[in-house]
Amino acid sequence: MAISEQQVLDALRVVRDPDLHKDIVTLNFVKSVRIDGPRIAVTIELTTPACPVKDLLRDQAHAAIAALPGVAAVDVTMTAQVRTANRPEQGPRTPIDGVRNVIAVGAGKGGVGKTTLSVNLAVALAQRGSRVALLDADVYGPNVPIMLGLKTQLEADGEKIRPAEKYGLQVVSVGFMTQDDAPIIWRGPMLHGAIQQFFRDVKWNDVDYLIVDMPPGTGDVALSLSQTVPVAGAVVVTTPQAVSLADTTRAIKMYQKLNIPVIGLVENMSHFACTACGHESDIFGKGGGERLAADMAVPFLGRVPIYEPVRAGGDNGRPIVLAEPDSPAALAMFGAAERIAQQVSIAAYGKKLIPLTAV
Repeated sequence: MAISEQQVLDALRVVRDPDLHKDIVTLNFVKSVRIDGPRIAVTIELTTPACPVKDLLRDQAHAAIAALPGVAAVDVTMTAQVRTANRPEQGPRTPIDGVRNVIAVGAGKGGVGKTTLSVNLAVALAQRGSRVALLDADVYGPNVPIMLGLKTQLEADGEKIRPAEKYGLQVVSVGFMTQDDAPIIWRGPMLHGAIQQFFRDVKWNDVDYLIVDMPPGTGDVALSLSQTVPVAGAVVVTTPQAVSLADTTRAIKMYQKLNIPVIGLVENMSHFACTACGHESDIFGKGGGERLAADMAVPFLGRVPIYEPVRAGGDNGRPIVLAEPDSPAALAMFGAAERIAQQVSIAAYGKKLIPLTAV
């Protein structure tokens, strides 16, 4: 007896997305079913190429179809299409042409590795198959070009500015517009104008995630961001020490007041592992970021250890997720990137697991 498409779809209803809590057929993830006698081929489209359970869903789908009577061979192709997580309550803020999701990466204080995380998270998402752009909005300390090894001047294409490109990223930074040692001395209105121009006058090309490296603190750029475009969410970076945690609390509350959901918290410089003997030293304390995330009811995205090649990669323009992708620091960043994509996907399907509590 010939196998029908309906039989295949019914078999796939046992495969459930663990975040969206529905089966992949109901979610319309199954995009095609091809039947050639006893050979079955299906295409499953997920909500992000960086889905942390992609392999699990593929294996479950394969097993469900293979269990059907008469099936001799199964081919499961996994694809992805990123949805936008913009929310109706974000009001009249106009989406950016060519961009699906804006993700701010911020910190309550400087020196916690925010730009290092921004660069590596962006590259990690690109390495997982997403189309990613990186906007350096830290106008007083535009270090993204250094960390990517980019020395260029932005050029216009008709009425739009063309972003620079490196490591699969589309990149814009005020650092491309000044001399390396020239200070930027701008008041609030000039900052707001620059942020507007970065979003509206750049030719962003089919971007799944626009990572915005924010300046530290709770100042004008965050306010301009919240007023200018719909933001999928913010990632906040901290170290475990008490001083950093106090400022991180303020940063989280700022984003919540601005009605920007906090996607999660990353604890950077969580510990130092000696490469010679393996001993771990908690230089800045231990577990502070995870405790704060629990207290503030925001997702904890992971710990990134102190690792000298992370610094070296930032200095020589080769991020650690490319230079040593299997190192503990890089694996932590890949994990955080996947959890960020996961949270954006959940929000895009209306499952508001990203906290939106106003403080």
